[in-house]
Amino acid sequence: MTNTADLSPLGKSAAYRSDYAPELLFPIPRQGKRDELLLSGTLPFFGVDIWNAYELSWLNSRGKPQVAIARVTAPADSPNIVESKSFKLYLNSFNQTRLADPEALRALLQQDLSLGFGAPVQVALTLQEEFGRLKMAELDGVLLDRLDVEIDSYTPAPQLLRAAHDEAPVEETLVSHLLKSNCLVTGQPDWGSVQIQYAGPQIDQESLLKYLIGFREHNEFHEQCVERIFVDILRQCAPQRLAVYARYTRRGGLDINPWRSNFSTGQPPSNLRGARQ
Repeated sequence: MTNTADLSPLGKSAAYRSDYAPELLFPIPRQGKRDELLLSGTLPFFGVDIWNAYELSWLNSRGKPQVAIARVTAPADSPNIVESKSFKLYLNSFNQTRLADPEALRALLQQDLSLGFGAPVQVALTLQEEFGRLKMAELDGVLLDRLDVEIDSYTPAPQLLRAAHDEAPVEETLVSHLLKSNCLVTGQPDWGSVQIQYAGPQIDQESLLKYLIGFREHNEFHEQCVERIFVDILRQCAPQRLAVYARYTRRGGLDINPWRSNFSTGQPPSNLRGARQ
């Protein structure tokens, strides 16, 4: 039987296990939501989902608690996402688990999460002595939120998007902090900032901001929202190059930051957290 969001631990009471339990991870196939976007075969984008785990603890071989922050990078072409509550329950299963050293933890995380996503993931740990070196930064770009727009719809409406196809192409980066969507299962709010980099016909900024605000009552997981934004802009505005990157605020000690692009700069997106994260 295929895992679906309604079968996940979301919205259900769950016992918090503190002994290592990789079976708690709940993969959900990506393709179901991609079918809604008419995506099959070769994807129009590549990218990653960057997860940051701030509530990560385990015991050393003498039983002393250890803490770290984990960064997990999963490829967008992996067959599955991992449902976030199951991810949290899985991480909590390390709380009373004794491990020889941080590398043993990192290796287990990479092994289990690669199985969950169905493709190799990368895991990096920031240890306690390195916390002071962590930095914050906001997404670069022209701020769409400065525009005084009137909104009367709060569901995604790609037909709002417009671009100047009869004028010279441009290259620019646009940013909004007004992205809000809701959990696909529980309806709880998900808050985010989004950066759109593109080259091609100039996108009408007012129409783009209205479109992004239109996610305010939309129920979808983070990764699915970003793919919907990417596909809608690509189809409606026809840029030659396009990248969409969203930084979502954390829930349950986890934040998820999907990035989708059809061009490569040779560099992954920055993982510097924003003020709201």
